[in-house]
Amino acid sequence: MSSSNPYYFFIFIFSLVSFKLSHCIQNHGIFCLEIEKQSLVNLKQSLIDPHNLLSSWDGEIDCCKWNGVVCNNSTRHVHQLRLHGLNGKINPSLLNLKHLTYLDLSLNNFGETIPSFIGSFKNLEYLNLSDAGFHGKIPSNIGNLSNLNTLILEGRLNMLHVDGLEWLPKLSKLEYLNMNFVNLSKAENWLQVINTLPSLLELHFQNCSLDFIDPLNNNGVNISSLSTVDLSHNNLESFSIPSWIFQLSNLVYLDLSFNNINGPIPTFNNATKLHYIDLSKNRLNSTIPDWLYSCKDLKFVHFSYSLLHGKISNAVANLTSLKTLDFFGNQLSGKIPKEISNLCGLEFLFLTYNELQGDISDSFGNMSDCFLTSIKLLCLRSNQLYGRIPDNFGEFKKIQFLHFGGNSFSGRIPDSLGKLSSLQEFSLYGNNFSGNLPEIFGQLSSLEELYIDDCMLEGIVTENHFANLTKLKIFSAPGNLLTLNVSPNWIPPFQLKALKIGSWSFVSSRIPSWLGMQRNISELDLSNTGISGTVPSWFWEIQFLNLSHNNLYGEIPNIHPAQFLYLSSNKFSGVLPRIGDTMRELDLSNNSFSGEMSHFLCDSSQANYAVEILHLAGNQLSGELPDCWMKWPSLKYLNLGDNNLFGGIPSSMGFLKNLQSLNLYRNKYIGQIPSSMRKCTELVKIELADNDLDGSLPTWIGTGLVKLRILILRSNRFSGEIPSEICQLNNLQILDLSDNSFSGIIPSCVENFTAMATKRSLAQYDYSSSYSGASFIDSALVATKGNILQYDTILSLVTNIDLSSNNLSGDIPNKLTSLVELRSLNLSINNMTGSIPGNIGDMKQLESLDLSRNSLSGQIPSSFSLISSLNRLNLSYNNLTGSIPKGTQIQSLDASSFIGNNLCGPPLTSHDCSSGGDNGVKAEEEENDEDRSEVDWFYVFLSSGYVVGFSVVCITLLLNKSWRDAYFGLFFEKYA
Repeated sequence: MSSSNPYYFFIFIFSLVSFKLSHCIQNHGIFCLEIEKQSLVNLKQSLIDPHNLLSSWDGEIDCCKWNGVVCNNSTRHVHQLRLHGLNGKINPSLLNLKHLTYLDLSLNNFGETIPSFIGSFKNLEYLNLSDAGFHGKIPSNIGNLSNLNTLILEGRLNMLHVDGLEWLPKLSKLEYLNMNFVNLSKAENWLQVINTLPSLLELHFQNCSLDFIDPLNNNGVNISSLSTVDLSHNNLESFSIPSWIFQLSNLVYLDLSFNNINGPIPTFNNATKLHYIDLSKNRLNSTIPDWLYSCKDLKFVHFSYSLLHGKISNAVANLTSLKTLDFFGNQLSGKIPKEISNLCGLEFLFLTYNELQGDISDSFGNMSDCFLTSIKLLCLRSNQLYGRIPDNFGEFKKIQFLHFGGNSFSGRIPDSLGKLSSLQEFSLYGNNFSGNLPEIFGQLSSLEELYIDDCMLEGIVTENHFANLTKLKIFSAPGNLLTLNVSPNWIPPFQLKALKIGSWSFVSSRIPSWLGMQRNISELDLSNTGISGTVPSWFWEIQFLNLSHNNLYGEIPNIHPAQFLYLSSNKFSGVLPRIGDTMRELDLSNNSFSGEMSHFLCDSSQANYAVEILHLAGNQLSGELPDCWMKWPSLKYLNLGDNNLFGGIPSSMGFLKNLQSLNLYRNKYIGQIPSSMRKCTELVKIELADNDLDGSLPTWIGTGLVKLRILILRSNRFSGEIPSEICQLNNLQILDLSDNSFSGIIPSCVENFTAMATKRSLAQYDYSSSYSGASFIDSALVATKGNILQYDTILSLVTNIDLSSNNLSGDIPNKLTSLVELRSLNLSINNMTGSIPGNIGDMKQLESLDLSRNSLSGQIPSSFSLISSLNRLNLSYNNLTGSIPKGTQIQSLDASSFIGNNLCGPPLTSHDCSSGGDNGVKAEEEENDEDRSEVDWFYVFLSSGYVVGFSVVCITLLLNKSWRDAYFGLFFEKYA
């Protein structure tokens, strides 16, 4: 090489510099540019770093080595920035990072609007602002980021919103779009906008307040590349699932759950690549579509609570890739196809809350070995299945969750179930088993939760039943005839969170001492176990405690940690305890608590109470009801009945806007119902019977309390006419205004009580505890069949009108007979006139009818013979005439039901109705006349004897002087 050749010299120098630079890069890395470094320093200064996550952001260190910062290896520019767990604000100096392609600001708490300068990063391909604490309107200039392929704007619920999505079509390269929890209610044309994004692969619009899903012409679908569609948890209104969705041939994941989609599932499907489909929580009127069984790639099917009906086809065996099959909470009927137990990859099977029938052995008596090996969860709860549990259920190799509760299984629980070594949850509640609880259950070493409530089990439970249950956390077994017999020194192998053994028997009547070893217990049910004595002090720390229906006594201390406390039907006494702000449900009914209530209701140390159920009936509480109900805004159920409370109903009860059931019966309240209660629009039940309330029936009860189902004002001093506004209560099923002073006519609009004309079901009135473990349920004292009866579990089936013992007049409205589901009607002891409606036989469900002691006239309608359910009838003391209609039910009734009328025929003992009932004699008078005629003949003959004898004596005295002198001589001798 010639030293005079500059070319070679340049090559040499360049090679040397390249070597040194390469060596530097390898040993020291890329140094970021100073302007970008300073921008990051400025950004740090505007941020709050509570967890010291930016400790590496030191000005002395190369920024490419800072946490969350990634530089391009060749250009030294910062091109990725990932920041999490920070507060504060985003400094505009960030704009100096002009080469950013990846910006992740998720999982922060910035508390500001999205900075508009975000739309200036023209090179961004990835933008993630999810759960970053931003609020307000999403800036439309995000549409300037034309290179974006991923946009994640997932917010916190309703914190972010848009006025429209017109900026989205500019993002033509977008493949992934996530706007979960962003309020899109103003984006009316959202689907048309999405349809302009031909590259879109994934669409996530969960919980976006969308209320409509537009139809798309199948030929105009431009988003055929979509593989994921998540529109769950919106309010989408549609008469069917839009057909274009099932035309997406590349669709793999579909979630339309928790919407208001009606109608059928489309019968055709071009989305043959589906792996995951969720249509849960809609109102689909459909059977299971046949195409579902041909989707051989399906791994997850979720159709829970979709109102599906029909049967599960045996073609389910075609779903060979299936891992999860979820038909929870539908209306499926028929047998479970036995082919389902041949699915070798199935891990989770949910068939709970359906109407499936058949013997369980027919469906699962011959399971494949691969099914026995694969299944991890089998849930058949709450169906109509029956039969004995097959022994082969003990062959499940991996089963962790086994739920059979709420069926009609019978026989003994097989010992083979004790071999399920992986079982964690086992539910058998509500079946009809016989025999004992197998001791082999004590070998289920993985068991954490066991539910055997109401299984009709009997016998002795000993330490052996719990021998190896070291992981047991929940043991729920109330409603059986079991007796716990363990050693007084027994040390349980478990630490329970929940123990529910209501209705069990103990060898000793005392609270078991081993309970004191359960340090983690938060739920305890010892109700109806016969235990007596005082309650250990640590019990009052338990969150859910049910000791009702026992013989416990003593005073109760102030209670603060508890949330659900049931102590009804014991012998507790003293003043009411103060409670804390965590209490949700409190039942102290049927004890001996006494004193006033002001310290309990109006505790100045409490701002507001969270109580939803307050049941204090059947005690000895006295004094006026305090006027501080504004402190109880969460109250849904209030029962202060059967105490010694007096005074007026406080106006502050109008603050109970969530109140559903109000019970103040059998006290001494006076005055009128306060008008402030018209604000209690959630009321379903009002029971104010047996007080001294007066005034007229408020019209606002009918116009304002539209949800009212039960209105009982019996035995007060209400007066005036029954307002026609009450007919607006079309949900009313029980109306009792008896024993008051109401006057006027019965409103003719009673036909508007449509709930009394509609077939009832147990679900129509079901006010029970909000806590799944509690047994509280509302009840009502209903006057029917001549008695006051308490209804609780079947209260929703009771329909009753009682207007007796008032001053009502006029005719019985003909439209009353349209209430064809009414079971009890009492209009007795009024001044009703006119005739009994001729079509009263339409009321075929009537069990009790009392029209006695009125002034009704005319004949008894022949349609009475159509009421086959009638077992109590009283028409006595009216002006009814003619013959009693013939019918099996009527002739079997007592004759006293008809006395005091001009009636004849069975069951009366009058003879001939052939001349017509109008010429007959009143039945009661006929009977009395018959009796009198028999007695009169006796007196006739007896009197005749006296007359004859007296005449003979008189004539003899008159004609015979010596007899006359002797008789009167003796008389004057005696009385002179």
